[in-house]
Amino acid sequence: MSPRAALLFLALATGSSAAICTADAFWKAPPKVFGSEVLDIHAEEVRGWNEYATASPTFPALPVEQKPIDFCNVTIFYTHPGLNDTIRVSIWLPLQEQEWNGRFLGQGGGGWAAGGHGALAAGVALGYAAADTDAGHTYFGDMADIGLTSRSWSLTSPGNVNLHALQNFAYRALDDMAWIAKHITKTYYSKDIAYSYWNGCSTGGRQGLTLAQRYHEQFQGIISAAPAANWVTFLVTEYYAHIKMRELNYYPPICELQAITKAAIKACDELDGVKDGVISAPRLCGFDAKSIVGQKYECKEGDTRQITKEAAEVANAVWTGPLKKDGTPIWHGLAHEAPLAGQANFQGLAKTKCDSQEKNCKSDPFVISADWIKQFLLKDPDYDLSNIDEELFHNLLRISRQEYHSIMDTSDPDLTPFKEAGGKLILWHGLGDELIFPNGSLNYYERVKEATTDVEDYFRYFEVPGVLHCFGGDGAFPLTALNSLVDWVEKGKAPDHLDGQTLPMFSSKPDAEPAYRPLCAYPKVAAYKGGDVNKAESFECADGFGKVAGKRDEL
Repeated sequence: MSPRAALLFLALATGSSAAICTADAFWKAPPKVFGSEVLDIHAEEVRGWNEYATASPTFPALPVEQKPIDFCNVTIFYTHPGLNDTIRVSIWLPLQEQEWNGRFLGQGGGGWAAGGHGALAAGVALGYAAADTDAGHTYFGDMADIGLTSRSWSLTSPGNVNLHALQNFAYRALDDMAWIAKHITKTYYSKDIAYSYWNGCSTGGRQGLTLAQRYHEQFQGIISAAPAANWVTFLVTEYYAHIKMRELNYYPPICELQAITKAAIKACDELDGVKDGVISAPRLCGFDAKSIVGQKYECKEGDTRQITKEAAEVANAVWTGPLKKDGTPIWHGLAHEAPLAGQANFQGLAKTKCDSQEKNCKSDPFVISADWIKQFLLKDPDYDLSNIDEELFHNLLRISRQEYHSIMDTSDPDLTPFKEAGGKLILWHGLGDELIFPNGSLNYYERVKEATTDVEDYFRYFEVPGVLHCFGGDGAFPLTALNSLVDWVEKGKAPDHLDGQTLPMFSSKPDAEPAYRPLCAYPKVAAYKGGDVNKAESFECADGFGKVAGKRDEL
């Protein structure tokens, strides 16, 4: 008899209820999900783990002291028989039963990665049993290979999309993960789970909405941050700035784009009555990049240039979003404070690639948008995207909607089943998001309001000025959103605001002290009352910003 089997036999023989972290213990009653088959189970005790994921999208909403943790690491490999797939579910369980808070936390991924290595640590540190899935393609390795491109799995051959793999990523693996991970959790502790929660941003936010729309009984509380919903539309429109560059035959250097963004923030910063480097009233910002054509800026010290009319047109196109020939919008644009060229962690939607002198620039589109167009719409990984003109762009948008809406879009506004199951949903979106259009989230919230009644009883939307995609930027971040969700689910305390605090290490002011501000439930905004602008009590949730109260134009 193996040592692990002997330990299991001894525990059963003596009637001990102590949790046993061995594969044999879980093979006694393996998880069963209709249409799937468990291939293998691994389990091992991990002590002193201190590798926390500190990058988006695994960081948001989990304030935790990053101390070493002990947990039972359970990995399940399973397949859908006949479909030639292998999917991994990772479950991290606080090692001792007394360290478990009785709750389960599903954690989302980012880009094409359905989960993320180290993403579960924060949940375990807070006492949750935490889990994620790789949806059938690994999240270990170089992010450029696993999170930003689907080349390894999206096509079975040129011209032929692996639709089953896409369905796993889109929704099916999420439901599988919930069933499997909950079963493992209950088996380990020999207790039922009191409450189940979901936390995710970007792809993780889309996954949260997917769960609310398709699998409404799996999670009592869901945080969906900057969700990659409206997938089939926004991923194509993310490419539009490069259509405009092609049309103008001008590819602005990053320093020129940065100068335009800086000018826009300067022009609209104080519309809310506070000068803080953040545009908190984006719907009041009517800044036109054409107004600064000819204005001087520096690329490098001594390298003075002037804003061109072509760069201004590119910037305006990003802010308005693509338009039809009659001038009506196809989709939303980004807010003026969103970095046109991106930030350290992400590309922007107008990013270019230049030589060492910031000259001879070329198009450098956001890699996931380019991947979606190549792999799933054109179905040709070697296609030269520089050939895409305005006509082909509109055709690709039609193809995207026609072929993938039912699989990927995650925009069904009828949340009645989720509401009736008692679920609670917090959706927040950074208004400085440089990749996913914040008004897409607002559009979804407004459509839910039209489709169901008493929306505020189960779904609240929060706009977060100054925060970029998932995190970063000079705005106040909703670090304790998960706490607010737990209070709503378990105590019936609906949040009229989220507590926001700036995260200097991810901002343009790394040496600053944190500032605090309420992040108000839409349509309220944080209006300045007076006092120290770095303190939350200097603001109140109101209908507008002082003299401009009540005016809410579109971004």
